[in-house]
Amino acid sequence: MKSIVVLISGNGTNLQSIIDSIDKNQINGRISAVISNQADAYGLQRAEQAGIPTRVLSHKEYADRHSYDQALMAEIDQFNTDLVVLAGFMRILSDDFVDHYQGRMLNIHPSLLPKYKGLHTHRRALEAKDAEHGASVHFVTPELDGGPVILQAKVPVFEDDTEQELAERVREQELCLYPLVVKWFCEDRLVLQDGNVLLDNKVVPPQGYAAD
Repeated sequence: MKSIVVLISGNGTNLQSIIDSIDKNQINGRISAVISNQADAYGLQRAEQAGIPTRVLSHKEYADRHSYDQALMAEIDQFNTDLVVLAGFMRILSDDFVDHYQGRMLNIHPSLLPKYKGLHTHRRALEAKDAEHGASVHFVTPELDGGPVILQAKVPVFEDDTEQELAERVREQELCLYPLVVKWFCEDRLVLQDGNVLLDNKVVPPQGYAAD
């Protein structure tokens, strides 16, 4: 059974979807800890309600990004972690940190990568009058939101959509996407090899397994 550590900064909806999937025996893994850089993150309460150990490691208590990331790494590694899951962790991670977890760290991003890396993805999709939008799960690399895509889900963008309505539509897909990818990883079906994503020993297309 794989040891998973989840990093959060806020509400923890994606964390909850993974907890629920584990409770249903859909994922052959356990969440060993949930770590947040924000003491008031609601996701910490979700973890505590599920009996999962929590840690708060505030970036404000460290002089720079490197020292914070070194401390965070030490926290994560004490759990013999197989997989690090970024679930709304609002920190840009140093190259050393990312390299340490190469092929063992996942992120979910609310856009159809490589479009709209960074923040305000729903607003940007609406401003561009895109016909579709979505979410992507990817392996984390030093490039922000630039790691190889594993799986995507697309949603339609309607003419009268508000930013909030579009965000909710995307979030519904996120809650299905992330547990599935975590499940694949915990079954040893998912590997990052030479910059390519392999699922069941087959190379996944650049825009993910569900590109179409």
